[in-house]
Amino acid sequence: MAQVEATTERIIAADADTVFDALADYKDVRGKVLTGHFSEYEVREGGDGEGTLVHWKLQATSKRVRDCLLEVSEPTDGQLVEKDRNSSMVTTWTVTPAGEGRSKVVVVTVWDGASGIGGFFERTFAPKGLGRIYDELLQNLATEVEK
Repeated sequence: MAQVEATTERIIAADADTVFDALADYKDVRGKVLTGHFSEYEVREGGDGEGTLVHWKLQATSKRVRDCLLEVSEPTDGQLVEKDRNSSMVTTWTVTPAGEGRSKVVVVTVWDGASGIGGFFERTFAPKGLGRIYDELLQNLATEVEK
């Protein structure tokens, strides 16, 4: 099995602390900025960054739905890591300053892909599809924090 990786980034017109706090706010903000690809959103423990346990279903394609139960950690300043208990998927959000009143958000998702021909197609197409989903989510986040 080869690891599959999808990366998306965006510059947001808000300072890094504001953006990070919004991303880490699973109780109020995160549910509002998710796209239509996410359903059954539920905070099960915590709700603010480290120690949060959150559930959602991610419909990446019409046939591919992932049931995600994510443990959230903050290994370093400006970084949120969501590890899925139901799969090998790990999503890392990194927020850094990008000039006065601006920040850069990079989201990287990795998981163990399938083998064989199915794995080839997964490695080829899944990163692009997930990239589009996270690009839309980052646009929603920008709209939320740039108010």
